[in-house]
Amino acid sequence: MTEPETKVRAVVAVPLPEELCRLIEEREPRLEVVRDHSVMPPMRGPADWTGDPAFVRSPSQQEAFESMVDSADVLFGIPDVDPAALARTVAANPRLRWVMTTAAGGGSSIKAADLDREALDRIVFTTSAGVHGGTLAEFAVFSVLAGAKGLPRLLADQRARTWPERWEMRQVDEMTVLIVGLGGIGSECARRFHALGAEVWGTTRSGQPVDGVDRLVPLDELVDAVRNVDAIVVTLPETAQTRHLIGADVLAAVRPGVILTNVGRGSVIDEAALLPALDDGRVAFAALDVFEQEPLDPASPLWTHPNVLVSPHTAALSSKEEERIARRFADNATRLLDGQELRAVVDTVEFY
Repeated sequence: MTEPETKVRAVVAVPLPEELCRLIEEREPRLEVVRDHSVMPPMRGPADWTGDPAFVRSPSQQEAFESMVDSADVLFGIPDVDPAALARTVAANPRLRWVMTTAAGGGSSIKAADLDREALDRIVFTTSAGVHGGTLAEFAVFSVLAGAKGLPRLLADQRARTWPERWEMRQVDEMTVLIVGLGGIGSECARRFHALGAEVWGTTRSGQPVDGVDRLVPLDELVDAVRNVDAIVVTLPETAQTRHLIGADVLAAVRPGVILTNVGRGSVIDEAALLPALDDGRVAFAALDVFEQEPLDPASPLWTHPNVLVSPHTAALSSKEEERIARRFADNATRLLDGQELRAVVDTVEFY
């Protein structure tokens, strides 16, 4: 008789409800899903991967936690969502072969861990990119509709109990919407805006067609493209190349009255350049779910600007997020064990 194959040891390194731990086991029985809820901070709400900050492990609990994560073949989540904790366990555990971050933009945490090239080549890092596409795309649609229908003006008139002369609102099916970044989130945005009848453009590096996109725009033609669009939807991750991509040159070129929303990373938009564009009407309305500094500085003029909607990085949050990420982990585990390419692999040069 042959010996049974040893299961791959998958350690849950962040809070995850027991029913979802069992879901992973059911979907990929070749995993040994190791968890210890007693050493995890309790979640305060959906997808609260860092847990209650008031929770403090005792020395014995910390030792048990580190021993557990250091025994992993694969990790569900970065331990404590802390790059330093990731660096520690990577150094302590030469058998570690795959880490999935619970964040779609987990590449920034991998970069912050400052791992050497040997570790980056040894371990496959993946993210939950794409899991949040639907919820973020809905926020993008909401944002463009809010700008098109003049939400700030409606609210101001309502607060003042003013009944103005009738005024014309814009229609999405008469608009051209540019999606800056056609990854998982951008593709979901394209599908929804196309369904609403908008002309959809999207930036691309690959040149590959995307469903619902009427025109592909090379990134080096971004400045020219924004002259001809009514709304800009930013979905890009944070990299050295994307930082302040929507900066003074792009904002100087936009068609006056453009609507802007960001559901990617805050660093993609230069907030210092955005403010004068808002003041002079080049940007008629901006709905921002992400910011260069989070939480947003209480002194930031964005808080009080009449044509800005501030969302506290909450557009992706969903009661189904944890289950979607657990299913993604199980699916990628199957791919790993079957020798197939994993989904949402982090580029360990640009870290996205």
